[in-house]
Amino acid sequence: MIELKSAEEIDRMAVTGRFVGELLAELREIAAVGVNLMELEHHARSRIAERGADSCYWDYSPSFGRGPFRNVLCLSVNDAVLHGLPHDYVLRDGDLLSVDMAVAIDGWSADSALSVIVGDPDPADQKLVEATEVALEAAITAAQPGGRLGDVSAAIGEVARSYGYRVNNEFGGHGIGRTMHEAPHVANDGRAGRGIRLMPGLTIAIEPWFCRSTDKIRYDGDGWTIRSADGSRTAHSEHTVAITAAGPRVLTRRPAEGASAGSAGIPATA
Repeated sequence: MIELKSAEEIDRMAVTGRFVGELLAELREIAAVGVNLMELEHHARSRIAERGADSCYWDYSPSFGRGPFRNVLCLSVNDAVLHGLPHDYVLRDGDLLSVDMAVAIDGWSADSALSVIVGDPDPADQKLVEATEVALEAAITAAQPGGRLGDVSAAIGEVARSYGYRVNNEFGGHGIGRTMHEAPHVANDGRAGRGIRLMPGLTIAIEPWFCRSTDKIRYDGDGWTIRSADGSRTAHSEHTVAITAAGPRVLTRRPAEGASAGSAGIPATA
């Protein structure tokens, strides 16, 4: 069942989204050559506890994982793209790190992810990260009231192909609100004009992720970390978005982003 949120409920989700955006911005600044992944994890744990928030990942136990997750961040490095289990690893020059987090505050959830290259970047990695960010903005712009969910998916797929990447549709975005994962599933490719109607009050996490040279994935022995099947680099970007009568409202914008493309002129955290 898809639950449409009231304007007041979206405002409450925006409070959570503001915190998620601020913390991801902090983590992007901390991530550097010589920093251990567990430093990022423990920084996030401290900030979440200080805020009185609840991690949506800590007790997360999906069928594919060896749950519960028992961490507050997904930290995926280089060929790892999703559900990277935090572990004792020191970031090296040129590493491509994806950071994904979801928390709830006063019963309302928000989910967001970013990818960052530490040290001296490889231009091919920069292109890959850029592609996920451009796809995310295109999908947000396509998330217009009265449109179809397929418009969002098609926008992501079109950007992926324009950059020369293939799309894996095994994992994608999702509804979000009272819990981290709600209906509907938001595929990262599809046909415009198809799917459910985008109604005001619908809240979704949109999350394009691409591998540089494959659309196949494999799982680590930890049961969580998902990697490109051929070992190529990967990237992941995500925002929580509310459909409103005035257009898409991005609830997890990071401070440096402001109200950029796709926000329909609506303050990200108002």
